[in-house]
Amino acid sequence: MTDTMTPIGDARHSILDVRRLAAGNTKIGLTAAAEARIARSREIVAQYAAGDEPIYGLNTGLGGNLGHRIDRGDIVAFQEQLVRGRNAGVGASLPEAVCRVALLARIISASKGSPGLSRPTIDQLMALFNAGVSPAIPSYGSISAADLVLSAHMGAVLVGRGRAWLGGEEMDGAQALRRAGLRAIALEPKDGLGLCNASAPSMGHAVVTLGTLADTLLVGSAAAALAYQGYGANPRIFDARLHAARATPGQQEAAALFRRLLDGSSIHADPRNIQDAVSYRTVAPVMGAAFEAFRLTRSAVEDEINGVSDTPLVLLDAGLMLSSPNFETSGIALAFDALAIALTHLATASAYRIMKLMNPVLSGLPKYLSPVGGASAGFVPMQKTVASLHAEIRQYATPGSLDALAVSDTVEDHAPQTMLTIKKLAAQLAPFRLLVAIEALVAAQAVDLRAGLAISPATETLHKAIRALVPPLDADRENGPDAMTVHDILADPQLIAVFRGRADGLGLPIVG
Repeated sequence: MTDTMTPIGDARHSILDVRRLAAGNTKIGLTAAAEARIARSREIVAQYAAGDEPIYGLNTGLGGNLGHRIDRGDIVAFQEQLVRGRNAGVGASLPEAVCRVALLARIISASKGSPGLSRPTIDQLMALFNAGVSPAIPSYGSISAADLVLSAHMGAVLVGRGRAWLGGEEMDGAQALRRAGLRAIALEPKDGLGLCNASAPSMGHAVVTLGTLADTLLVGSAAAALAYQGYGANPRIFDARLHAARATPGQQEAAALFRRLLDGSSIHADPRNIQDAVSYRTVAPVMGAAFEAFRLTRSAVEDEINGVSDTPLVLLDAGLMLSSPNFETSGIALAFDALAIALTHLATASAYRIMKLMNPVLSGLPKYLSPVGGASAGFVPMQKTVASLHAEIRQYATPGSLDALAVSDTVEDHAPQTMLTIKKLAAQLAPFRLLVAIEALVAAQAVDLRAGLAISPATETLHKAIRALVPPLDADRENGPDAMTVHDILADPQLIAVFRGRADGLGLPIVG
């Protein structure tokens, strides 16, 4: 490994590490310890390949073909057959960013030695990554009893087949190898199953989705803080002593974040109400619950990326190959299902905050936040859009981890559908981000209408970003395009970085 390469094989990689490695042009290489583990694992694989003991996927068929023995002389040929026969995924390819993280996740796991992949195969995986080639993975085909079918599409590129991403273009796998100056390789014993029997595609999608969710929760908190000031809600509800009484980390972190976001606002001087509507009053517990769900999910994904999910597993110290249950990822599936439910709670609270801002009796502001009055619609038509978005967000909260059919002659009679739960959360984020944009848009109007209000320096950044492109509503106009503009503003990496800086040091799982 050269000095310019990032070492893979020793350190534990966080989701942030993986995102940074996959997003840049960083080259990777194996540490000396990883090279030694891989060499030792191949000694063990070679012993079993030369022996008579049945080892799943090495000298036996898979699933319902478990009883079929592979002749010793056919083991090598069986590896490519195994990969080609399981290229059964369908649908459009997953985004290039997801596929690139998936490739990196497989390399990290392979560096542990226990998957038993050969050194030429691991070198080919790293060569693809370093050349910017990412195997194109179809959207459908995983039940997450490992991502066997989807991972097979990753393996296909190594032998010059399948499809691949390169520089934003999807192409034939052999063409991608040629453009990168690489050649197809021949697989060695256990390489076929070692390439297929992995959760890397799910982890690729998980890392990218959690990254988007983290940014969304951050700007969503800022939008809620802006709405809090527009409503003139009582900020004493964030008193640290109240939240310490429960001692729930997520809630305490959320309360600390809102104290920081509201610091310097004039609402501290004279709160309008002793006690506000629940959607305002419980923003810290609700957001804190989402933080806790995020923390659990992040931990589960990081454990999976840094662990080994293969079966059979090469036990380096014992010199054994044993069938393993590690392909099962129910914990991750349950965590993503919980996140989807947490996001729905956030959406419900956001929807009610938006609607209460438009109610003059509750907010003390002009009806529908229109300074015109009379028959002016103001922002009230947006309530229908909010209700539409909320209904869709709620549909995505239906658990996906419960849907499984027995396959392979019912040998594989349980599966957690982890990939489905991740894809479902990724889809849920689209309407949720639009809802956050509407809350920010409506909140910006509310703070403009509240006489004498000085908003906090933290939320002033968001308000200025909105007002730079979207003027205040002074007469009925098209609010939908305005909301889409705010949606794009909230996705600006520079704005996200500002709020990440505001949250730094609070221990939030969505930062760092």
